[in-house]
Amino acid sequence: MEKTIVILGGGIGGIVTARELRKNLGPQHRIILIDRQPVYAFSPSFLWVMIGWRTPEVIQKSLSLLEKYGIEFRQGVVEEISTGNRTIRTNHGMLEYDYLVVALGAELVPGSIPGLQEAGLTFYSLNGAIEIYGMLRELSGRKIAIVISELPYKGPPAPYEAAFLLESFFRRRGDTDKKIEIYTPESSPVEFAGVNAGTRLTSMLFERGITLCTEKRIASVDKERKMLSFGDGTLSEYDLLIMVPPHRASPALRGSGLTDRSGWIPVDPRTLRTAVPDVFAIGDTALVPLPNGSSLPKEGLFAANQAEVVANIIAVEINQHGFRKEFNGSGFWFVETGDGRAGYLSGNLFADSQGGILFHEPNMTYHWGKVVFEKYWIWRWF
Repeated sequence: MEKTIVILGGGIGGIVTARELRKNLGPQHRIILIDRQPVYAFSPSFLWVMIGWRTPEVIQKSLSLLEKYGIEFRQGVVEEISTGNRTIRTNHGMLEYDYLVVALGAELVPGSIPGLQEAGLTFYSLNGAIEIYGMLRELSGRKIAIVISELPYKGPPAPYEAAFLLESFFRRRGDTDKKIEIYTPESSPVEFAGVNAGTRLTSMLFERGITLCTEKRIASVDKERKMLSFGDGTLSEYDLLIMVPPHRASPALRGSGLTDRSGWIPVDPRTLRTAVPDVFAIGDTALVPLPNGSSLPKEGLFAANQAEVVANIIAVEINQHGFRKEFNGSGFWFVETGDGRAGYLSGNLFADSQGGILFHEPNMTYHWGKVVFEKYWIWRWF
């Protein structure tokens, strides 16, 4: 019997799911991918766009290119998910599905904190990274504030990478008077990775003259006075504000019955199944519990690995043969530290303790590893 698999979201997870399904299913089965944007942009490279190491054109691909693999791409906004009727409503009409994969990611909502949207720029969007690069080239002020507004947020190492890259950018340009400060509600950098990684990154930030202010939760921003206000009553001035905006699940999930009180979709950690039959959630939108009581970080590599697992499970069920894969919680993260170097985090977050997350000291090899990974990923999936 012919099956229709609908994938919501054309990010890393959605693209990998679609390609893997097409590889493992016959042409009689429909694979439909829906995204509001016509173009995919490789988000791990936004930091390089921010400092002028990449141009936007290099890291973008049209999602319509997936059609050459037998994948139907529909550009549209998901308005309603009805799991009872097995239908999806978009601004272009209704679709029925047999299997549904929710890969809608996390939406940025800077407007939920007074003044943040008006005052801050963010490298969490391509346009934001372009704006920051324009500001850096003409910045006359001295103080750059990097503010992590709330937890959780995607790409946990990214704000710290931004600080290292900016310090290197200004130093190489001869702007030695610039002062970079990071404000985070975390108790230490990359809190998910454990004490060892956090301690080492804290030390590296100090060595580079970057100020780290932990357990600081932003309450509001005054754009006119260029003043940050925190929940503990303290104030801090800035000349350029770079923000990690609050993250929320897609509004399309409201009323779907898929989310819990957190707003995200709880899933089985090994299979990524939701509580609703034949519905899976992957990537940033999924809430994957960890043994220590926290949840899996929102990271693109996890989305890709989860996508391969979900595509395999669906293909095995439809084909009625094969071995079902499971997501194992393993991952790695490059951590850019500037000057053509990068560190490296690796480990398994399904282990009973976070002691298994290792921090490998920065070197040029890891930086070029990230460069190769960028090129390979775009080539591999498009």
